[in-house]
Amino acid sequence: MNFSHIIWDFNGTILDDVKTCIECINEMLLKRNIPVLLGYEDYYRHFKFPIIDYYKSVGFDFNKEPFDDVLAPEWVDLYLKKVKDAKIREGALEAINFFSKYGLKQVVISATEYCMLKKQLTDLKIVNLFDDFIGLDNIHAKSKIELSKNWFACEKPKKALFIGDTLHDLEVANSLSCDCVLISGGHQSEETLKSKCKNVFSDYKNIIDYVVNY
Repeated sequence: MNFSHIIWDFNGTILDDVKTCIECINEMLLKRNIPVLLGYEDYYRHFKFPIIDYYKSVGFDFNKEPFDDVLAPEWVDLYLKKVKDAKIREGALEAINFFSKYGLKQVVISATEYCMLKKQLTDLKIVNLFDDFIGLDNIHAKSKIELSKNWFACEKPKKALFIGDTLHDLEVANSLSCDCVLISGGHQSEETLKSKCKNVFSDYKNIIDYVVNY
């Protein structure tokens, strides 16, 4: 293996929670008489980082309701109730186990708040499959670039691969000067991912092949 470390995004990459996120945001929109998102394509059209820009795009008025103090906490409460039904993405667990078998160190770096991330990994019974997991100290999901840089500076990986599902993951990988592959079917469309990233796959078997043949 030419890679020493695998850096994983969590939401949309390991956890298949796009449907959950659409349900949560639509419940909030309905409550405010704002038009709901009409399925995955509509969600993909709006979703972006930082998350506050996504909320602005779907129609929330921050002059009426602040993002940090009202909207973000409301979304988290809804999400924690609904996400219990979300599963690990097909093929992700096999990839994690494969990389472990060959001695690659694996870490989850997420824009999810740390305690929330820990609980989700624990509930999914995969927390022990990773050498480390790192989340934000807040629920605002602004960026994980600084978080990743801090980990990178401490760990000093010889050769790392970042696996994610959004262009923000590509931005993080670029900030670390490490290689990146993106998996479609997460929180951004395949078309959006391919507009910026040359290594976009729809199946984790292809990612395993990429790592083996790198």
